[in-house]
Amino acid sequence: MNTTVKFQLSLMMFLEFFIWGGWFVTMGIYLPNTLNASGGEIAMAYSTQSWGAIIAPFIIGLIADRFFNAERILGISHLIGAFFMYQLANAADFGAFYPYVLGYMIIYMPTLALVNSVAFNQMKDPSKEFAFVRVFGTIGWIIAGLAISYFGWDSEAGVKEGLLKNTFLMVAGASALLGLFSFTLPKTPPTGSKDEKVRVSDILGLDALKLLKDRNFFIFFLASVLICIPLAFYYQHAGQFLGEIGVSNPAGKMTIGQISEVLFMLLLPVFFKKFGFKKTILAGMLAWMIRYLLFAYGNSGELIFMLIIGIALHGICYDFFFVSGQIYTDSKAGEKYKSAAQGLITLATYGVGMLIGFWVAGKITDSYLVSENVHEWSKIWTFPAIFATGVLILFVILFKNEKIEYKE
Repeated sequence: MNTTVKFQLSLMMFLEFFIWGGWFVTMGIYLPNTLNASGGEIAMAYSTQSWGAIIAPFIIGLIADRFFNAERILGISHLIGAFFMYQLANAADFGAFYPYVLGYMIIYMPTLALVNSVAFNQMKDPSKEFAFVRVFGTIGWIIAGLAISYFGWDSEAGVKEGLLKNTFLMVAGASALLGLFSFTLPKTPPTGSKDEKVRVSDILGLDALKLLKDRNFFIFFLASVLICIPLAFYYQHAGQFLGEIGVSNPAGKMTIGQISEVLFMLLLPVFFKKFGFKKTILAGMLAWMIRYLLFAYGNSGELIFMLIIGIALHGICYDFFFVSGQIYTDSKAGEKYKSAAQGLITLATYGVGMLIGFWVAGKITDSYLVSENVHEWSKIWTFPAIFATGVLILFVILFKNEKIEYKE
């Protein structure tokens, strides 16, 4: 892979995740403060990620893999996405906002697979080359959050003045840029045949359901779905929580989680080799519980360091559970079901699990609304802490020891 292609792919990843990080985190602040959305409505908005994840395999399997180059679909998707983002910035109420955010996520979620397809198609050895390109995606997410805080759009004054709508305009511009740039990317032709018979079970990874006959994999699968309930609380309400209790520059502070993600991604192989899969994934679940306890009891000015620690635990929460889980799934699936198994786990977590999690988080948050935009956050954060603890106990009791090796 030459330097020019490496630059193209790195910029593609940077913009792809700059776009996601530029609006997804602060939407939880924007909706209640600008559009007076309830917790249930916020849950509906965030649940569009899950609907996008459920629909994405059909777009990839039925269209991208059979008819058109991946880079062209990527370009068209982001140009349409730029239009949706512009419309989101100008929505007068939640009723006008929701159809556009649903349409956007149905368009956006498939692009996560498309950028990977474009990147892998240019690599001789993805195991060695992909990490360098993918890390620019995390950098893009971080830069988006820092930019929002730098311009003061997420400050208390900025929120009152309605400046958070600028996040959607910023993302609309970035999406239009990536849309146009995508047509200059290296050609990535479809891998399947137009005449090839496509089964729904192939698209959704349902052939991997037979892996659930393995007791350990079934317990891991169940834990993966259940842990999405506390995960949804973080994605959906952490930004709203920080803004509501008066923490300055919440978008900038949330990027600490992405910085942590990069660090612990590098440490994961070491931890995995030394302690094994079970202890690694247990550490991830334990981090979820600790994070929410820190959120519950650190929501006062002098204890803000507890919130920072809770955000910084994101690397352990995500990498040690979800990335370890991907490795475990790969080891259990075997060559025949590798892709199907990964697709099944993605559908179960980001699709079904997160959909349930967003709904639960919205209901609980609404139930602890004291007055307009004032919640009893100490009580709210206790619930995901309890959920995470329950999943941890379930996993410890039911999961039997397994030894798998981390393959570099």
